[in-house]
Amino acid sequence: MAAFRWGILGPGTIAHKFADALAGAPDAVLHAVGSRDEDRAAAFAARHADRNPGRIRTYGDYEALAADPDLDAVYIATPHPMHAEHTQLCLERGIPVLVEKPMAIDAASERRMADTARRKGVFLMEAMWSRFLPATRLVRSLLDSGRIGEPRLVSADMCFSLRRDPAHRVYDPQLAGGGILDVGIYLMAFTSLVFGAHPLAADGYVHIGPTGVDEEAAVLLRYDGDKMASLCCAIRAFGANEGHILGTDGRIDLSPFWGAQSVRIADFGGEEVLACPFDINGFEYEIREAMDCIRGGRTESPELPLSESIAMMDILDGLRRKWGYRYPMEQ
Repeated sequence: MAAFRWGILGPGTIAHKFADALAGAPDAVLHAVGSRDEDRAAAFAARHADRNPGRIRTYGDYEALAADPDLDAVYIATPHPMHAEHTQLCLERGIPVLVEKPMAIDAASERRMADTARRKGVFLMEAMWSRFLPATRLVRSLLDSGRIGEPRLVSADMCFSLRRDPAHRVYDPQLAGGGILDVGIYLMAFTSLVFGAHPLAADGYVHIGPTGVDEEAAVLLRYDGDKMASLCCAIRAFGANEGHILGTDGRIDLSPFWGAQSVRIADFGGEEVLACPFDINGFEYEIREAMDCIRGGRTESPELPLSESIAMMDILDGLRRKWGYRYPMEQ
């Protein structure tokens, strides 16, 4: 089978993790990288050249990358507000896209992206790497088997304390900074795995910091049958970053819940820890999912369909409307 040729649009920090995972994949290569600054693209390519077969093409603008005739897919790793534009750029040229989470800054943008992908018949998936990890697949299997009985409650936090720096992207409103999009989307994905992406009600509280972004938020979701999820995200509070699924017959614990390499199960018989190590760095699983879908002629992932990504963003949109919290670039 010919090596799958990936392009990276936006050579930022997270793109390096993606490239590292590609380097360990036997059937994938980093074919090209595009940046607004050709020197940055060249520096990125040079850093990963030793572990990449063949020369990595570099481009000094995104349009040139999207015009490369030899791409099999593009991974988009630019800041949140640019995801929609850059995804549309590739989709309109018939290039399959794996776009870093969150897929966009609001559900309306995500719907437009999904509409384009369906109209063009091209693969599109949100790069929610945690959804495809061995630990996550094990959790799904445990839930399906009834190991912990009926899941009733989910609790999770994703909280980091970062020095308040207006120049940093997470404190910049113009880049849709704050915790909700950067880490809160992981909370939505974790809860959606257990209860689905359509709660009956969503409420919570938020603290907007002096730079104009959300610094802490607490959210409570209610689902059919009075099942509930209690979630916290923050960029100015130090958290345990654990996830817990509480059932009638047992409990599943993950730490950190979005990147766990083991699963702890507690039930009436005691506790058990099951190891779920990564093959590389964890990004390899979303890469494999995207490649399998594209090679199989699918335009969406059955594990993370576009409808679920949009539904998760609908929840965050609804909370922001309640809080009167908008990003400067929103229409």
